[in-house]
Amino acid sequence: MAMSSSSASTSEPAGASARGRLVLVGTPIGNLGDLTPRAIEALAGADLVCCEDTRRTGRLLQHAGIRARELRVVNDHTEDRAVTDVVARIGRGEVVAVVTDAGMPGISDPGEQLVAAAAAAGHTIEVVPGPSAAVTALVASGLPAGRFAFEGFLPRKGSGRTERLAVVAGERRTVVLYEAPHRVARTLADLAAACGGDRRVVLARELTKLHEELWRGSLDGAVQRVAEVEPRGEYVLVLDGAAAPAEVTDADIVAALELERAAGASTRDAVAEVAAELHVAKRRVYALATGG
Repeated sequence: MAMSSSSASTSEPAGASARGRLVLVGTPIGNLGDLTPRAIEALAGADLVCCEDTRRTGRLLQHAGIRARELRVVNDHTEDRAVTDVVARIGRGEVVAVVTDAGMPGISDPGEQLVAAAAAAGHTIEVVPGPSAAVTALVASGLPAGRFAFEGFLPRKGSGRTERLAVVAGERRTVVLYEAPHRVARTLADLAAACGGDRRVVLARELTKLHEELWRGSLDGAVQRVAEVEPRGEYVLVLDGAAAPAEVTDADIVAALELERAAGASTRDAVAEVAAELHVAKRRVYALATGG
């Protein structure tokens, strides 16, 4: 599907220069050779470059031969405080570029708040597409890629983690997750418990780098793998979708009804119990129970 690489607002704030805009710039996820000419142009022309780490972005700019006018740290801890000033600078006609340490800003990385605030203020927002670890791992995984769900990082603990694991377990599309090396063993164990150890998974690490690795197997096998080989580098987990539920036949329903009746259940109670157990409509169960 062809898509425009930029999205402009319908109007500019009063007094703002036409060139004032927010530019999201995708950067390499490993191989610096993946930095595009358009990304280099955008970064070279920016009045301000917002980044997660000035040292890492500084090395990237040096590689591209760019001398940035100004670098500012905008990360998970500072983005909410930076929003007001950054949007004001765009309103004064400045070009603000946003990058993260790797990949696309806003995808499990800072940038989302800046985009929302700039859009609410009516400023122009442009996107310079670039690499994505999620998509790179997905298309290399060998698992179905036509439809997928991106989960990013799971909550680290509590009911939020339990709820997301249950959602992932029932998701029929391929699921893509991110995980840090020191937490990947626990996450794989939790996924195996929630999804079943035989669910297929691909572990992708160091994508586009010298030691890139894609490991394919089951969740149980993945748990054993990270126990034997020390996890290093950020991981992308590509998880096969849940199997479609087996179709419930009339014979299945009749057999379940007979078991309920043998246990002494009334027709009404047997119908309710079987409908809930097999996830089928009560009217279907009732018709089979009464011969209707």
